Amino acid sequence: MTTALHRAAHWHRPLMVLSSAMAVLAVVCAIGVLTDARMLTGVPIWLKPFKFSVSFALYAATLAWMLSQLRRRSRVVQRSATVIVAMSLVEMVVIVVQVLRGTTSHYNATTPLNAALWQIMGASIMVLFAAHVVVGVTLLRRPAVDRVTTWAVGLGLGLSGLGMLVAIPMVRPGQPPTAEGIAGAHSVGVPDGGAGLPLTGWSTAGGDLRIGHFVGLHALQMLPILAILLRRFGARLDERTRVRLLIVAGAAYGVLTLLLTWQALRGQPLLRPDLAALTATAALVAATATATRAVLLRRRRPELALAA
Repeated sequence: MTTALHRAAHWHRPLMVLSSAMAVLAVVCAIGVLTDARMLTGVPIWLKPFKFSVSFALYAATLAWMLSQLRRRSRVVQRSATVIVAMSLVEMVVIVVQVLRGTTSHYNATTPLNAALWQIMGASIMVLFAAHVVVGVTLLRRPAVDRVTTWAVGLGLGLSGLGMLVAIPMVRPGQPPTAEGIAGAHSVGVPDGGAGLPLTGWSTAGGDLRIGHFVGLHALQMLPILAILLRRFGARLDERTRVRLLIVAGAAYGVLTLLLTWQALRGQPLLRPDLAALTATAALVAATATATRAVLLRRRRPELALAA
């Protein structure tokens, strides 16, 4: 265990420092949620930095692991990852500063200072996304230690990029502003800050664009986890079959991200989909099951793989 932690600490030092710092901040914010009675947009004021710090801790650690899977180090990837660290810190500083000031960070243009901080955050997100794309493209051109890991890394990075893109409607939500100076919203059909699911706060009264954003972002963890599970429990499957199963899972995950975003844009709560959303979900499940069955039926028998 100690050896594994020591090895992980050297994956990509800035990313691992960021992950550790965000883990500590998550604990601080959790204490704030429990001890600070202030509410903001209907939820505890420290809940947003708590969720963002947990997300950044996972993102940084996963990305560092992905970089460690490369056969050879890439200077472009290393520098781009450091840019991601810097932009992540900028975003978190703005979020925490605004919490300390007792106001919102996202979409807040109510005063010149709030508008400037929101613009800084927006610029940092755009730079982070660009660096994320550079890392993804470079990693695809530099295969990892095996094909399954290469596909898991590539699909995870690509789908997390999709998760970033589906957040764009939050700054153009298709509805009138709920208050003067508020330049965007994550809810559709209802004002931000209404009734929501526990912990996540996702709207239970209207659409919520954070859902597709969240699901897409965490493909960065889900696809590598699936690759590890296939390696651990799919020993009888040849490498080609495991890669194909990953591709099926990645395609389904991407469609699910778009489906959740589409549902939110139509003003529907996650747990109250209409017939069209239910039909689309059923079609996705059926298509994924059919594709998975087809891959398994085409798999090479172990003895034939050895003979080849």
